[in-house]
Amino acid sequence: MFIIGTAGHVDHGKSTLVKALTGIDPDRLLEEKQREMTIDLGFAWLTLPSGREVSLVDVPGHERFIKNMLAGVGGIDAVLLVIAADEAVMPQTREHLAIIDLLDIRYGIVVLSKIDLVDHEWLALVSDEVRAALAGSALATAPIVPISARTGVGLAELAQALDRLLDTLPARHRADGMPRLAIDRSFAISGFGTVVTGVLRGGSLSVGQEVEILPQGLRARIRGLQSHQRPLEQALPGTRVAVNLAGIHYREVGRGDVLTVPGALAPTTLLDAQIRVVGDAPPLRHNTALDLFIGSSEAPCRLALLAADELAPGEQGWAQLRLAKPVVAVAGDRFILRIPSPSQTVAGGVVVDPHPPRHRRFRAEVIAALALRMQGSPAERLLQALADGRPRLRAEVLVAAGVTELEMATALPALLANGQVVALGNDGLISAAGWSALRATLCAALASYHQRFPLRRGMPREEARQRVQAPARLWPGIVATALAEGLIGIDDTTVRLADFVPQPTAGQRRQLDLQLAAMARNPYAPPPLNLDGELLAWALDQELLVKIAPDLYLLPAIYAEMVAWVRATIETQGSLTVAELRDHFGISRRYAVALLEHLDERRITRRQGDRRVLG
Repeated sequence: MFIIGTAGHVDHGKSTLVKALTGIDPDRLLEEKQREMTIDLGFAWLTLPSGREVSLVDVPGHERFIKNMLAGVGGIDAVLLVIAADEAVMPQTREHLAIIDLLDIRYGIVVLSKIDLVDHEWLALVSDEVRAALAGSALATAPIVPISARTGVGLAELAQALDRLLDTLPARHRADGMPRLAIDRSFAISGFGTVVTGVLRGGSLSVGQEVEILPQGLRARIRGLQSHQRPLEQALPGTRVAVNLAGIHYREVGRGDVLTVPGALAPTTLLDAQIRVVGDAPPLRHNTALDLFIGSSEAPCRLALLAADELAPGEQGWAQLRLAKPVVAVAGDRFILRIPSPSQTVAGGVVVDPHPPRHRRFRAEVIAALALRMQGSPAERLLQALADGRPRLRAEVLVAAGVTELEMATALPALLANGQVVALGNDGLISAAGWSALRATLCAALASYHQRFPLRRGMPREEARQRVQAPARLWPGIVATALAEGLIGIDDTTVRLADFVPQPTAGQRRQLDLQLAAMARNPYAPPPLNLDGELLAWALDQELLVKIAPDLYLLPAIYAEMVAWVRATIETQGSLTVAELRDHFGISRRYAVALLEHLDERRITRRQGDRRVLG
């Protein structure tokens, strides 16, 4: 599935074209119908002659609504630049064309609309003017298709041109990638609740899936999915999707928010970027106040130029954008910068690092690092993303490195094979140096614990995780990798050094042997134990004792004998009393009650009045 957006000057026929192609009126607001002018984003879909279906995003053309236009074009794959034949290229035509260039939208068709209002000679002149205006832009070689939405002339040719265009579009998404939905609408439907819409990028979404709304950090569950008014069990990336959410009110979420999987992304108020100034814009100076448009969100920001005091029209440079409110971005995202007043598009660019530290200006090492992130190979960018030595989820590395899923899948195996990167289970990655440091920390923590508690099987897993400051989601992978390398041993609850075996000292062993001998002399009613807590826990762990109650322990063989007698007696006579157990083994009533209550807890027996039956 692909998303096609419109662009062009106000009243050049974008919405009329969409309606003529699809039969769907994209102007959904009453004010739009009354004023006969698109104010906000409109949506429709079209089945092409090949049978392929495409989504259409219709944008307003008036300069007063450019912010609404920018909320809709960030996720499109190609553009229909609509230019009225009776007016030719106009101011918003040029601004929209600049925005298309800045967003790196390289595919499109130029639609010459309203050809029924001009003669052939005028149409030829306008076509020449349009081609001249497109020179040097991403649409310089785009096909020009004349149409009349009123008479239908050229609509079939346009649909065929769209089919040919789709044949050239590269696939940008993988179903198993990280899903991101830049929300452009939020509303409620009676009986269903909250619905949000947007273009799904990166990965798929499924009904029942838990999701997170950023930057608020709200959690919700997907109750239902639709695309083009058809219900889906799974929505694939590259489609316009309506998501019905449970657990969240529609007023808690709106345009500019991002829906994704929990923990995959984090909001930011700093962006490292490479920016380019529009050719007819004024020079951009350091510390200029601008408005940032990225995805469907908008945020005021300050421009910190990192290697210059000023960028002239047409120049490119490194910058840090310091935002007044958080946005959600990943490396490689495109954005637009506008002067707030008078409102004008002045620049755009690409996110290089969505979570940078605050930089000092004119630092060669900062510029070199940015250049590597921007121009380095996928392998170099993956190593750079892991350079701080911290363990990270693969999805986080993907975002931090600014590589595609395919680039990561191609570059990572060699990095793993040559030992530059270490896999932490299936989900985590860490640099070789980072893993060396982490395993040293883990081994030192376990050695210290064993020295302090020589009789314990090992350190509780959660305590070990906290000692090495490992993220909870990565801890299973860290344990699995350390286990595979023979560093550690594990059981259900603890972690230990691989060669560690808990053993009492000679003195502790003599103390325990004396206690066990005393118990053997009076096995059914043994004397109270006099062991310290660590030694007692070790004896229980080694199954040298069985705990019946806080003050009653039995030897395992004696315990087994008593349990077998209880079972056999109940099977023979149907039930058992405390007195019968007491009298048979010659023990006190207190001990007999304690043993039967213990057996009740283990569901070996069950109390019925004053008697016990099998559980």
